[in-house]
Amino acid sequence: MQLFDWIVLIVTLLFIVGYGSWKTRGSKNVEDFILGNNETPWYTVGLSVMATQASAITFLSTPGQAYHDGMGFVQFYFGLPIAMIVICVTFIPLYHKSKVFTAYEFLEKRFDIKTRSLAAILFLVQRGLGTGLTIYAPAIILSALLGWNLTVMNIIIGVLVIIYTFSGGTKAVNVTQKQQMFVIMSGMFITFFLILHYLPNDMTFNSALHIAGANDKMNIVDFSFNPEEKYTFWSGITGGFFLALAYFGTDQSQVGRYLSGKSVRESQMGLIMNGLLKVPMQFFILLTGVMVFVFFQFNPVPLNFNPNNKTAIEKSLFKEEYHVLEQKLVKLSEDKKVINLLYIDQLNQDYDNPILRKELVALSNKEKDLRDKAKEIISRADSNSETNDKDYVFFHFILNYLPKGLIGLLLAVILSAAMSSTASGLTALASTTAIDIYKRNQKEEKSEKHYLNVTKFFTLFWGVVAILFACVGTLFENLIQLVNIIGSIFYGTVLGIFLVAFYSKRVKAKPMFISAIISQLTIFVIYYFMIYSQEKLGYLWLNFIGAILTIVLSEILQFLFFRGKSDDNDLILE
Repeated sequence: MQLFDWIVLIVTLLFIVGYGSWKTRGSKNVEDFILGNNETPWYTVGLSVMATQASAITFLSTPGQAYHDGMGFVQFYFGLPIAMIVICVTFIPLYHKSKVFTAYEFLEKRFDIKTRSLAAILFLVQRGLGTGLTIYAPAIILSALLGWNLTVMNIIIGVLVIIYTFSGGTKAVNVTQKQQMFVIMSGMFITFFLILHYLPNDMTFNSALHIAGANDKMNIVDFSFNPEEKYTFWSGITGGFFLALAYFGTDQSQVGRYLSGKSVRESQMGLIMNGLLKVPMQFFILLTGVMVFVFFQFNPVPLNFNPNNKTAIEKSLFKEEYHVLEQKLVKLSEDKKVINLLYIDQLNQDYDNPILRKELVALSNKEKDLRDKAKEIISRADSNSETNDKDYVFFHFILNYLPKGLIGLLLAVILSAAMSSTASGLTALASTTAIDIYKRNQKEEKSEKHYLNVTKFFTLFWGVVAILFACVGTLFENLIQLVNIIGSIFYGTVLGIFLVAFYSKRVKAKPMFISAIISQLTIFVIYYFMIYSQEKLGYLWLNFIGAILTIVLSEILQFLFFRGKSDDNDLILE
């Protein structure tokens, strides 16, 4: 990195942290700290919701996902717009009517304190782990690519977030996320158009799409019913719908964003904005990854994008064997470039040459074989190496091909995304711990100032926990893969509880609590067999199974064992 890149990076991050702290300093009470005094306009709600979900992993992993597997990942988001409509119609009006600080506070008004505490604890477990990952994932990649110390990276990201989140709470998160989204999307758009500019002069965008299509990168929708496929149209609009419904409707890191809205209408408009823009945004990020793939059809490409693996190989007995594969890849890359240029020439004459397309596919398959052999050598050199290099693809391009200044901006994009998601996670964890666990179990009356200080303390506490988790993240294998699915393990049950609370007056507290426990234990068992059996199930289906199981069990238990019994917690629905 050049001096100018460092200046761009440091100035951007310090401005976001400084402005957020200054603009939102001096919270007067808990309502101000957690709900931003309900002064957030709809467009800020929408940007804040988008920024919370768009973690650094989105901008590191998604382009790499598209580079390797194409556009199919966009199906993951197909259920999201439908979920936004359901939340706007049902969830938001009831949350505002009940005047709650957290989503789980609503559950005590509908059921009892046990159900509220169960949902809050399930949230704290999965979000606590997820917040640590929002720091760890970008830190480990940046440290590998830039040679920075991993622990120092974790601490820098965590401390920057704690500063403005501790100072201003939800209001600070909302203010800074507007700036972060501007930095993020500006950097991505500039990068996308630079990639197109770097392609051969006689190559059009349409030609680039043809090359991507010839390599199976443009298969956007899969209508197959194969449950082993992670991303299909059907898993997107069912499992993806339930995941989005749970995440945006019951996860305090998102609920807190729109509970701070000026009114029900402002909150609804913010979520509708997210529903309209989220799928196009993810499509664009994936398309950027596909264009990176096209770019590397004409430029040198490493055998494995993870620089740690290259370092491990150079120190091993397998160095020469690996170098032979690298030489083969160099020759193959030259052949690919020639064939791709011939293919472009034919496309410019309005002829999609099937023979050249077959040659492109054959060369891509040869490259894949070389990469698979390289992964085997890497594993032999170091059995603990992560051979999956998807997360490193986009950053390799950034560091090696972008001009001065833009590298600093893209680093700011990644760190801004990390800070954005981490900040939302910390405010959610702090508010849930302070309101649902600490305040609810206090027998004596305490002042507003006391609870404000307690919430700030828990913000600091969870910030330190997240940093510590990130620092020991290297002790765990497959951590990123684990956290990618941990939400699906917990969200289904929690969503089921909320859906029963919203839509079924029949079910009372005891059958609800029992069914939630049984459902969560069942999901644990299903996931156990998913790992250790030959039968595979796309993890998105866990959301669907958990939610439906919770709903059905609660109705059955209410009918069989608690029929005719009532409690006093139904006023919210009347």
